[in-house]
Amino acid sequence: MVTLLIAALICVRFWQGQLFYDPLLLFFEGVYLSSEKLPELNFGRLLINTSGRFWLNSVLSLSILFLLFRKRGIVKISLLVYLAAFLTLLISFALVVLNYTSEYSLLLFYIRRFLIQPILLLILVPAFYYDRIRSEK
Repeated sequence: MVTLLIAALICVRFWQGQLFYDPLLLFFEGVYLSSEKLPELNFGRLLINTSGRFWLNSVLSLSILFLLFRKRGIVKISLLVYLAAFLTLLISFALVVLNYTSEYSLLLFYIRRFLIQPILLLILVPAFYYDRIRSEK
């Protein structure tokens, strides 16, 4: 089951262009380090699609965490981490997009990366695994 969920995360990444509105995909593949302006974008639609992608990845990630550790407490703590990260990152993302200059290009790149990739899963799995090993001693 975990393998299927990981495959689903990969599918989200593979079909990101078809599933989500994100004019920044091409921007970050191109000349973003030297560009003074962002491409034309629909700000509201970008926020909604970025949020949707974050929560789709989050549901898949939380399911993986539950299957790996079989504890509701881990899912509850993780959900709080995801919620705090979402609020912090989405507000930061919006502020950077609205006030964009080329100096913010890497900041925008990394904030967006945390929003659209399941990076928190890569942090939480080893953390909970370490906690489980430590508590078993």
